[in-house]
Amino acid sequence: MTRILVTGGAGYVGAVSVEAFLAAGHDVVVLDDLSTGHRSAVPDGARLIVGDYTDRATAAAVFAEESIDAILHCAARSLIGESIVQPARYFGDNVGGGVGFLEAARTAGVMRFVLSSSAAVYGVPDTTPILEDAPLRPINPYGESKRSLEAAMAWYGRAYGMRTVSLRYFNVAGATDVIGEDHDPETHLIPAILGAVEADRTITIFGGDYPTRDGTNVRDYIDVTDLADAHLRAIDDDCHMHPLSSRECRRASVEGDVFTALVPAKVHGRTQVAAGVVHHSKPVVASAEAEKAREIA
Repeated sequence: MTRILVTGGAGYVGAVSVEAFLAAGHDVVVLDDLSTGHRSAVPDGARLIVGDYTDRATAAAVFAEESIDAILHCAARSLIGESIVQPARYFGDNVGGGVGFLEAARTAGVMRFVLSSSAAVYGVPDTTPILEDAPLRPINPYGESKRSLEAAMAWYGRAYGMRTVSLRYFNVAGATDVIGEDHDPETHLIPAILGAVEADRTITIFGGDYPTRDGTNVRDYIDVTDLADAHLRAIDDDCHMHPLSSRECRRASVEGDVFTALVPAKVHGRTQVAAGVVHHSKPVVASAEAEKAREIA
């Protein structure tokens, strides 16, 4: 049994991962400040510590008291639009706070560190699907902050022997029997569609003049339970010390008409669709090639 610390474990991806870790027989401690997460989302059987991972004293106290073996780091600022207007917050928390937390782990002798990263590190790819070793050229502060923390992890591996893995996933969807998405504001398409149907309000699609069939972005999706399984495999794997890009079998690759096609399929004509402002800080097409993840798994 491994004692795992999950930062952001009261959030969507973190909580589903905690659930998977517990089901696999691991002991789990959650560190979450509950600024965006929910106490009720933390699965029974996990211990919740309410605190901020960027606070050095808090991190040191957790490591001193909890005998942690491995870390899944999900906590982060994650809104691309917000990162454009508040880059200081993203570099301060995601990079400064992340490196400080990494150092606190090393000081405490916790040498297994898995980062829940993002495809935003790639920026606008030269080709799709995107290979893991494609150039890292983030086009927004959020993606740059993830790339910077990944770089620090790689150097910690080389210099100190930390076993670090970075999982760069794209869009997450789905739920378990008890845990689903609960963001405020809700910025993810699928729950936003369901919320619009329930409230009988207009759903806004951000984009309308991208060079695709219908002018919207092209994205792929990974089921949240598959992502949790990838996190579990990364935690359990003591052999690999390099970043890997993960996208598991239940990913749905949707091409052209991606966003506008989803809406009519769900709302049966009851909800209006409006075109929002194009986010030029996001790539037109983002789809993953995960051969290395399959090879390692």
